[in-house]
Amino acid sequence: MKRNLSTIQQWLQAEGQHIAAQQVTGVCIDSRNVQAGDLFIPFRGEQVNGHQYVKGAIEKGAIAALWLKDEPNPPADIPLLFVEDSELALQQMARSYRSELTCTVIGVTGSNGKTSTKDLIAGVLSPYRKVKKTEGNFNNELGLPLTLLSIEDDTEVAILEMGMSGFGEISFLSTLAKPQFAVITNIGEAHMQDLGSREGIAKAKFEITDGLTSGGMLLYDGDEPLLQELVRQQPDFYSVSFGYEQADLTAQHILSTDKGSSFTVTGKLEGQFTIPVYGSHQVKNALAAVMIAKELGLSEKQIEESLSGTLLTDMRMQPMVGKNGSLLINDAYNAAPTSMRAAFRFIDETSVKEDKWLVLGDMLELGTDERHYHEGLAEDLKKMNVKGIALFGSRMKWLADQLTDYPGEVMWTANDTDLLAEALRPKLTEQTVVLFKGSRGMKLERIIAMLTEEQL
Repeated sequence: MKRNLSTIQQWLQAEGQHIAAQQVTGVCIDSRNVQAGDLFIPFRGEQVNGHQYVKGAIEKGAIAALWLKDEPNPPADIPLLFVEDSELALQQMARSYRSELTCTVIGVTGSNGKTSTKDLIAGVLSPYRKVKKTEGNFNNELGLPLTLLSIEDDTEVAILEMGMSGFGEISFLSTLAKPQFAVITNIGEAHMQDLGSREGIAKAKFEITDGLTSGGMLLYDGDEPLLQELVRQQPDFYSVSFGYEQADLTAQHILSTDKGSSFTVTGKLEGQFTIPVYGSHQVKNALAAVMIAKELGLSEKQIEESLSGTLLTDMRMQPMVGKNGSLLINDAYNAAPTSMRAAFRFIDETSVKEDKWLVLGDMLELGTDERHYHEGLAEDLKKMNVKGIALFGSRMKWLADQLTDYPGEVMWTANDTDLLAEALRPKLTEQTVVLFKGSRGMKLERIIAMLTEEQL
């Protein structure tokens, strides 16, 4: 964002002091990260009052700062805009700036796969368009406005991830972002404790359509009946489903190689594509990227070339070289029953290595039914042909107790990473693949680090 401070004052309808033609070139809410030209926005919390850092932010190069009207003793010698609420002011700035942007905006939500889908869309478009995407977890009521305000005027495509924990949050983000494309990757069980049911989760995710611009496109998981029903209730939407079977865009003949996945796309677009990541669920995510790229004018050849070189954020089916030439796959950014089973399907179907192992960490934030969800994985695992399963975390004891008759090796520890790594190390050969899956809070990368040589 490059706007005069006086323009921002008009956006906020705010009183100010020392307001002139200063140009603001960024927005910052953390004084430690202030860059020259920033507008500093202080927040007042129970533990920290950001107003005490305003002068320091100015000394670091900030052009000006916001100041809450009921905060005493505003410094008289620096440019300030006086507002009622810092968060609302940030959001209003983003709303006003969004109205001036000419780029195509793509909103992405879903229980699993938001970040991977965002990365895949960015990867396929970046060689041909100037792209901005959400960085890190800037996908909430503070992060998304900051991302909007970081978009440069000449950006052609902005890809915005939208997260939530309850009803109404995605609706707010979508109406703020006003996307031309809205993507719902899938419906899982994350946030079950807040939303009560998968039906509730589907409705909350479907709120992304609330801000969809006239003539915009909804892309959604066509294998999910809950989304199919919601789409049927909105017949005026221009919607495209993606999936494995009856969708408008389908992925077939999915094969794992030593560097990723190849697959055939049929339906609204035909072609053979590859992505440098494992898992049929990642292939499904790629379908959204392929469709959007087609809609934005890329040729099949352009899509094929750029998709094969896409880089995904770490810990999303990320291949790594383990000890003794083994293959380790880090998919330990998050976990819920749906994404666990997607990982199971990959390890069961892949022929990239003969000796297969799973390292599974606790699934968090599943609410009162968490024991049922952990125990329920046993039925899937008993149908699979893997050499062994290593379970990590107190909740995984529920699963371990259901696997007493499992024909392969099963090990469990509540919290001893060293024990698990030592047990796994002798299993690693050139013919071994180990997939790591668990909630982010389990930090399975601690175990991976003890078994890894280098990243592929």
